Amino acid sequence: MAVTSRPKTTTELLIELEPVAGSELDRHLATAKEWFPHEYVPWSQGRDYDGVFGGEAWSIEDSKVSPAARDALVVNLLTEDNLPGYHREIVTLFGRDGAWGTWVNRWTAEENRHGIVIRDYLTVTRAVDPVALERARMTHMQGGYEADHGDKMLHGLAYVSFQELATRVSHRNTGKASGDPVCERLLTRVAADENLHMLFYRNLLAAAFELAPGETMRAVTDVVKNFQMPGHTIDGFMRKSVAIANAGIYDLRLHLDDVLSPVLRQWNVFEMEGLDDDGEKAREELSEFLQGLDTAAARFVERRAERRARQAAKQ
Repeated sequence: MAVTSRPKTTTELLIELEPVAGSELDRHLATAKEWFPHEYVPWSQGRDYDGVFGGEAWSIEDSKVSPAARDALVVNLLTEDNLPGYHREIVTLFGRDGAWGTWVNRWTAEENRHGIVIRDYLTVTRAVDPVALERARMTHMQGGYEADHGDKMLHGLAYVSFQELATRVSHRNTGKASGDPVCERLLTRVAADENLHMLFYRNLLAAAFELAPGETMRAVTDVVKNFQMPGHTIDGFMRKSVAIANAGIYDLRLHLDDVLSPVLRQWNVFEMEGLDDDGEKAREELSEFLQGLDTAAARFVERRAERRARQAAKQ
């Protein structure tokens, strides 16, 4: 029989989850390894651009990475660039005090390194057009960032649990697709940070399931059904995301198999007991949505294979 209880307020949940946030923060600080962006950038490859130093303008021939990797690198960097907006949203959800506030500041500092190192790599190696990149950064950041889930704390926790893992997968696969060992090593290092961030949020939401199972299940279902990467407002995102998916860097199959399914399995969502009526309804919605997503992912992979076969036949 479904359980009925008074929904916990955001303040109650933040207070009750504070000890978990503290222990997860301690685990993170003990696990995270210090690293330095400058050590991952091949500075000796750099040379002056046109402009005040009168160097050479960027040319497509300068880039050593694949076209799909260029798109992914731009999307990944512009996503990292919107960090001020993410910080504002997260500190609004979690607050500035105690373990929550300490985590937000630590997370922000670590995420800032990612933008620094990726931009330095792209600029030094001439992997992408720096003028187009800067214009895209200005446009994207001026658009601001507003979380789709608004001020719903459980939705926010659910979102970052999936999003951090999605970012890790995207970075790792971008590095592999780049064809540049330097790029792959750099993005592997960045992806390691993203994985630790995912663990913090995933473990906090696991604790939220114990405190408010029905409300947490509803949050998870809503987020999974409406999930968008934080960079979806980037100009040209749809075109770039199609190229990225066709290259196998990040697609529906990966999203389901490497992001959604592992996290949902860790939370044991389909074996969980003690849900209220809305929690049970949310779980049913989640199951139905995942089945549809699996069908769509299989269809996409099949059609991509057909396109590749046709292209190979023409060569």
